[in-house]
Amino acid sequence: MFKKIPHTYVIIFSIIVLSAILTWFIPGGEYSRHRINVNGVERTVIEKGSFHFVENQPQTWQVFTAFFKGFERQAGIIAFILMIGGAFWIVNSSKAIDMGILSFLKYTKKLEKNPALRKVGVNNIVITLVMLLFSVFGAVFGMSEETIAFIIIVVPLAISMGYDSIVGVSMVFVAAGLGFAGAVLNPFTIGIAQGIADLPLFSGFGYRLFSWGVINAVGIGWVLWYAGKVHKDPTRSPVYEDDAYWRKHVEVNQQDIAFHTPKSAWVVFVLTSVALGLFAGFYPETTMKIGNTSETLPMVPVAFALFVFTGWVSLRKSVHFFVLTLLGFTIVYLIIGVMGYSWYIEEIAGLFFTLGILSGIAMNYNGNRITKLFIEGSADILSAAMVVGLAGGILVILEDGRVIDTILHGVAGSMSDLGKLGTVSVMYLIQTGINIIIPSGSAKAALTMPVMAPFSDLVNLSRQATVMAFQFGDGFTNMITPTSGVLIGVLGVARIPYDKWVKWILPFMVVLMLLGWLLLIPTVTMQLDGF
Repeated sequence: MFKKIPHTYVIIFSIIVLSAILTWFIPGGEYSRHRINVNGVERTVIEKGSFHFVENQPQTWQVFTAFFKGFERQAGIIAFILMIGGAFWIVNSSKAIDMGILSFLKYTKKLEKNPALRKVGVNNIVITLVMLLFSVFGAVFGMSEETIAFIIIVVPLAISMGYDSIVGVSMVFVAAGLGFAGAVLNPFTIGIAQGIADLPLFSGFGYRLFSWGVINAVGIGWVLWYAGKVHKDPTRSPVYEDDAYWRKHVEVNQQDIAFHTPKSAWVVFVLTSVALGLFAGFYPETTMKIGNTSETLPMVPVAFALFVFTGWVSLRKSVHFFVLTLLGFTIVYLIIGVMGYSWYIEEIAGLFFTLGILSGIAMNYNGNRITKLFIEGSADILSAAMVVGLAGGILVILEDGRVIDTILHGVAGSMSDLGKLGTVSVMYLIQTGINIIIPSGSAKAALTMPVMAPFSDLVNLSRQATVMAFQFGDGFTNMITPTSGVLIGVLGVARIPYDKWVKWILPFMVVLMLLGWLLLIPTVTMQLDGF
């Protein structure tokens, strides 16, 4: 008899209940902690040999308050999702993105006339280039939460190209995850882990770069294989029925768009140019940080000059092109802000909120219509925000039950007498398992490296290899763990049920985890630079 797969909410709440049950059987325990400075950032780390048992706190009725506490814990990501959803609803109402997709598809069809490109497949080139771009973002500055904003752009593009929402999510979120796992300069994972392990910052660069290349070759190859299968027969997609929402929203003909430029668009252009000009005056130079290196460049003035030029040209064609210009420079300033001024989701949410308002005014919408569209967009994406809060409840239960440190201590003590390869393999498994309950890379580095790094000295294992085990264990499972607010947020925005995502990505995870283990072998069997 066929049984319906449980709803995502049911799956996550079941995990909360299971976590509560574990708090009755796992003894309570704690590590003593202290604050240290890691690469200029204060971090809380575990004191070596400080673990001690404490009275645990079995969780019962708390499973019903975990949702509330999860909302508090994930408030930043939840607000980010709601603001992004509202802003893009305003942008989408302008039909600018639809027009952009149509123009892009027409351009790719022209490229297909080239025999060499046609043989390789223009769509394959597009998917590969987009994935490499986001993988670089993940490897260099740890792009994670920011991917949520791009899902609303790339998923409709993937649908228009004849693929499904899984391909769209893979082009952004999975690509950033591949880069995160194969990170070469990520300050939030590699930087913190190496700092705590007393290693030169971003040392071992050569082998890390090689690992990043191998991981991306396998990952992009897997996505291209799946994309080709879906392109031949879209009904083979596990989310074919779920993608009806996206197919409905991308069914637009060029005749539906009347090219025009209202006076309000020129007003937006002038006021935005003045604001960006003042911004450029206050910040004539920006120190762009890439890993442990930095370069001071006139990024803001250059972006301002480019905006003035492209904005003027786009307005002479149609307001739709101007809205696309606003969207493009929103992404430009996002990159400048993240790499130059350490912006996080608060600033990025404000940036996209501004995009929504400016787009609405440029389309000559009045205040009431802009507000109505924003509320509609936030409501449309509310389910994604709610599931992020529910997923946050899993960590709340485990932390309030005082069992997370006990789990960490137990798995760390299982590595004795295994030899170097055995030890690094177990470390990899431990980091992978811990990532399910502590999805934050920087938090996990601060918690586990004070334990793992000294232990590696006892078995004559390179601390660099220990960091690599952390790196791979932290990166891959971010794409599947239900405790990751980013993953749940991405799936919610893309309207992919969690159970269908797991079914699709699980074989991929097995391949990636095996690949990660194979890449760890040379770190203990070969003499590598920096190891």
